[in-house]
Amino acid sequence: MQVKDLNGPLLFTPKIFKDKRGFFFESWNQNIFLAALEEHGQKTINFVQDNHSRSNAGVLRGLHYQLPPYSQGKLVRCIVGEIFDVAVDIRKSSSSFGKWQAAILSATNYQQLWVPPGFAHGFLTLSDYAEVLYKTTDFWDQGSERSIRWDDQEIAINWPLEILINSKLQLSEKDKIAPLLAEIREIDLFQ
Repeated sequence: MQVKDLNGPLLFTPKIFKDKRGFFFESWNQNIFLAALEEHGQKTINFVQDNHSRSNAGVLRGLHYQLPPYSQGKLVRCIVGEIFDVAVDIRKSSSSFGKWQAAILSATNYQQLWVPPGFAHGFLTLSDYAEVLYKTTDFWDQGSERSIRWDDQEIAINWPLEILINSKLQLSEKDKIAPLLAEIREIDLFQ
């Protein structure tokens, strides 16, 4: 996991029980999650929605977030394939404003990334395809949904594009025209 000294995102690695029949693990344990939040000085949250997406190789989704009062925290995991998952601090008052943190999430490492409210989120599909599940702390709200350009030079995310040898980068129309951080610094961000 790449870390840029961000206070907020957390990487969870569950305990996996494997034998000749297969494996078992707790993909969600509220007590463990809330204890980790408390240990890192974060407030208790409740999840209200689960989302499931499938993306082909080279699909980049993000950087997405929602404004208060509909801001979302996301607990993200990849259950098929592999993704490069990114959280960007967009809290203007934060000492790590504009900095990012990333982790490779895959069906084989079982890891999950907690992306708290106040962070933009995005991911790049590294495998032929990937299925991603994520829990959210608020419902989707079209009026508060926002995006930041995935290739914003001020943020300078080191996307592993070299992995896309046999596929090309694919973006939604919304993500192609997303504004730069400098264009929205005084509006549409978190205090």
